[in-house]
Amino acid sequence: MTHPPAHPHGLPSGPRRRALLLGGWGAATLGAVPALALPPQRLQFPRDFGSHPDFRTEWWYVTGRALAGSREFGFQVTFFRSRIASTQSLRSAFAAKQLVFAHAAITDVQGQKLWHDQRTARMSGSAQVDLASASEANTHVSLRDWSLQRIAPSLYGAVVRGQEVAMDLRFTDTQPLLLQGDAGLSRKGPKPAQASYYYSLPQLQVAGTLTLQGQAHQVSGTAWLDHEWSQALLDPRAVGWDWIGMNLLDGSALTAFRLRTAHGEALWDGGSWRSASGALRPFQRGEVVFEPLRHWTSAATGTRYPVAWRVRTPVGSHTVHAAVDAQELDSRASTGAVYWEGLSRLRDAKDQLVGHGYLEMTGYGQPLRL
Repeated sequence: MTHPPAHPHGLPSGPRRRALLLGGWGAATLGAVPALALPPQRLQFPRDFGSHPDFRTEWWYVTGRALAGSREFGFQVTFFRSRIASTQSLRSAFAAKQLVFAHAAITDVQGQKLWHDQRTARMSGSAQVDLASASEANTHVSLRDWSLQRIAPSLYGAVVRGQEVAMDLRFTDTQPLLLQGDAGLSRKGPKPAQASYYYSLPQLQVAGTLTLQGQAHQVSGTAWLDHEWSQALLDPRAVGWDWIGMNLLDGSALTAFRLRTAHGEALWDGGSWRSASGALRPFQRGEVVFEPLRHWTSAATGTRYPVAWRVRTPVGSHTVHAAVDAQELDSRASTGAVYWEGLSRLRDAKDQLVGHGYLEMTGYGQPLRL
């Protein structure tokens, strides 16, 4: 396992992007600005494919499963933006108005190993000095030689250049946008302010190259893209969350999540299911249940994670199984966060394989602190 390089600002990796979406960077970084309830509004495209710099937090997150012959890989790449409220009035071209973070990981299933890397930079709005950018007109985020871009109406591209991890991938739409929550307004906690604007693109077709330690693999597969932006605060009772995004073999898509208390109870839950024909069923609070079935303990950190779950939703009971148990990401050297995120299998109530996707779990080693 590789670790992201230390950063003087302790910018977060992996799960912290979702934590920051839910909770922001804290008053010390962003300024003591109270979060207000987000109003329902109709998302406008292509504008809402782009960045929303007036919002506290935002991220674009792509996960997928890819094959190179008989070799199987999981991959994820994330670009995260955070607004710094205290610097917005500064006129200097060197004043950091936004923080941009990029994270990438590849799971080598046959090799039973997870590899990951990260990039961080400030963004002032000056093209002459910035190492990162995030277009407001369309999806085009970049950080030095890493990028995620909507190249054409139905085509995305991702480029990652790391010493041990690299990607050059294209993602093609096969289905319309999936608006999560209530027409794109997704609650994340018991208070109305704990919400985000959120859409997904499941069932993306993938083609391109994954590179590990200099060895390139031509791959094809299926991916999932999430884009979310918010002003929200994470409820103080939440210590972490469990989340899945699954592409089913029949063309449908399943999202499910819960935020957990220190006692393991669901503070909030939600998600959605969409059929291959487009029928959408959003899940309401109390309709999603996560039940752990099997645990794995990390030899590196001693943290015990549920790596198999039974997940009950209004569309039925499924089980989720890690493709590789050891998909823990340890970023204590830079951010203090230890979490689990990786490629997983989805099985139905008859134990038949019905899909693949990603499982993310946070707050198991210690409560998530923002």
